[in-house]
Amino acid sequence: MMKAPGPSALGKPDRIGHNARMIEIVRIPALSDNYIWLVHEPISGETVVIDPAEAEPVLAEAKARGWSITQIWNTHWHPDHVGGNAAIKAATDCAITSPEAERDRIATFDTTVKGGDVVHLGLIRADVIDVPAHTAGHIAYHLPEEQAIFVGDTLFAMGCGRLFEGTAEQMFDNMARLAVLPGETHVYCAHEYTESNGRYALVAEPDNLALAERMEQVFAMRARGEPTVPTTIALERATNPFMRARSAEELAERRAAKDNFRG
Repeated sequence: MMKAPGPSALGKPDRIGHNARMIEIVRIPALSDNYIWLVHEPISGETVVIDPAEAEPVLAEAKARGWSITQIWNTHWHPDHVGGNAAIKAATDCAITSPEAERDRIATFDTTVKGGDVVHLGLIRADVIDVPAHTAGHIAYHLPEEQAIFVGDTLFAMGCGRLFEGTAEQMFDNMARLAVLPGETHVYCAHEYTESNGRYALVAEPDNLALAERMEQVFAMRARGEPTVPTTIALERATNPFMRARSAEELAERRAAKDNFRG
């Protein structure tokens, strides 16, 4: 039976990594359906906030855990991903890393990065990957040794981001680039869109048995009020109609259909 990765509710963070290099990842719900990710590397004591939609719940969670926020990593410029930057920096004097291609749209950055660059959280390496399409300069942060990737609004559980500033060709390339990551890679996206995405996916691929099985789990989890992310690359390969699109044209058709879907 296909199983989704276990949810890490607040108060019980995911712990991933190798031996002493264990990182902790905490999901912080924000706004209507955003997830902010708080990642702690215990050896250095460093903590990074990824895509802070707002500041207050982040500062409260870090304080409750006794963690000092040292960095913010932004995946793109949208306000529901950078809205907490200024207040968190004011409270913690943390360093903010943002996409180079969006430096004119994120006023709070200290450093900018692009695909091929590397950032660090203490002992942990994160490779920066260019994934434009949702926004022109969207990036993702891949922690290869920890088998984790923070994808913002590019890849969702059974979905992908809307094509606000890019093309279907770019998103198709993004899906291909992410699909070749190890299947066990945990995917930390920034919204709880899974049930809506899955309802469309069932229409796009009505004969996909793995998808039908997954949606049974998703419906049950959401009925219990449980989060459905992180997901994994393996799950998305099997059930995501955008990652499974055979061409940019098919992805474009599916994205347009999803934009108008009322299921």
